[in-house]
Amino acid sequence: MPIKKDQYLNDIWDQVTQYLLTNKTIEPEMISSFFQTSYIYELTEEHAIISVENVIHLQVLRSLVDKIADAFIHVLDLSAPIEIRMMQKSDIKALSEQNGIKYDENEFHSMNIQKDRTFENFVVGDCNRESQAAALACALNPGKFFNPLFIYGNSGLGKTHLMMAIANYVLKTDPTKKVYYTESLKFVETVVNAIRDNRIEAFKRFMFSIDLLLVDDIQFLAGKEKSHEVFFTIYNELVNNGKQVCIASDRQPREIKGLEDRLISRFSSGLSVGIDSPEFETSLAILQMKIKQNGYGIDDCDEEGLAYIASNFSGNVRDLEGAWNRVLFYAIQFQPDGRSIRFETVMNALKSQAVVSDKTGLSPKKIIKTVADYYGLTRQQVTSKTRTKNISSARHISIYLCRKLLNISYIKIGEEFGGRDHSTIMSACTKVEKQIKKDPLFEKVIKDLEQQLNV
Repeated sequence: MPIKKDQYLNDIWDQVTQYLLTNKTIEPEMISSFFQTSYIYELTEEHAIISVENVIHLQVLRSLVDKIADAFIHVLDLSAPIEIRMMQKSDIKALSEQNGIKYDENEFHSMNIQKDRTFENFVVGDCNRESQAAALACALNPGKFFNPLFIYGNSGLGKTHLMMAIANYVLKTDPTKKVYYTESLKFVETVVNAIRDNRIEAFKRFMFSIDLLLVDDIQFLAGKEKSHEVFFTIYNELVNNGKQVCIASDRQPREIKGLEDRLISRFSSGLSVGIDSPEFETSLAILQMKIKQNGYGIDDCDEEGLAYIASNFSGNVRDLEGAWNRVLFYAIQFQPDGRSIRFETVMNALKSQAVVSDKTGLSPKKIIKTVADYYGLTRQQVTSKTRTKNISSARHISIYLCRKLLNISYIKIGEEFGGRDHSTIMSACTKVEKQIKKDPLFEKVIKDLEQQLNV
């Protein structure tokens, strides 16, 4: 009579526990309390799935996974370790129900991963050094260190570039890895379509097979309750099985309104790193790299002209690219001599674009940085949605000084502060003006900052 599969798996598990007991690798009390109620649900050449009683058993056996893996090597006479996964019985039941669900690999597919966005061409500066190091660590050892990795910062600062760099590095190192990149709105669309076509379980089963999940603009998932539920299930499955999850947003997890508390809690449990607007040196290096990537040489533009662009369009990488493209277009039209682009050409091309005061040479970026340094904050904190007292005060002062010293529109100032509307900017200016009149110490702070800005 042939041996039944369940009997075979139970025999293997008995041998594993006996090996651990005989070799005194694990105490007998641990074996009787946590191993005897567990069993092997699935065993392949690559992995073993162990069913455990509850979440406590899950945590205990996970802490012993290396010892369990060594026991499997001995019992099965393996040349290399296999992956050991732990699952609660309730999750095993759900998995069993889904085993009959089939899907085509082409039915659900990742958004395009741009091959030209790598760690090699990501310009590193003080503004992004921490986030670049964290992203590289995740790429080197997916699922081992920071899970999830949460990268936050304003639009155009390089979050997507880092996500793509992680994906490209992982695929280059191991092309067999399944990498899935999506924007949150695309994820919502996929969920809606899967529910409509009665394929949501197939979609979840497909997502459970992913090795690296990258989700961009997670803030747009806010308020989408069904998508929250689906994403939560997928997220738990991947993280619990050691798969890497990377998330990008324009703000920190706890600042995303409309996102479920359980998602915020899990996002916060990993590593959150921010990207700030580039300082001058980094902006210049980014600009030079973009020029080279477009087939031009650094000598094709006057050095002073490049410095002007880097100084006044350092809000994000897209601003730098847009300024350079405008300069190129203007040079072709109005400087057709074929020589390097002169500083005067740059000035004329961008005179209606740069936010710079003719008298002071100030820019919103410089004002924000000066105020941030004064209060011991980062530029990212000043322009963020955080409402703590010290950060809000620094933000209001920065807004007030931008309006007073640069005399630019409320709308333009709002763009510099994360897309705030003009009424918010007006309110901030009014608050500071009132505070100056009634608080001499506060008035002195404003004067100190103006002195630092040389005005």
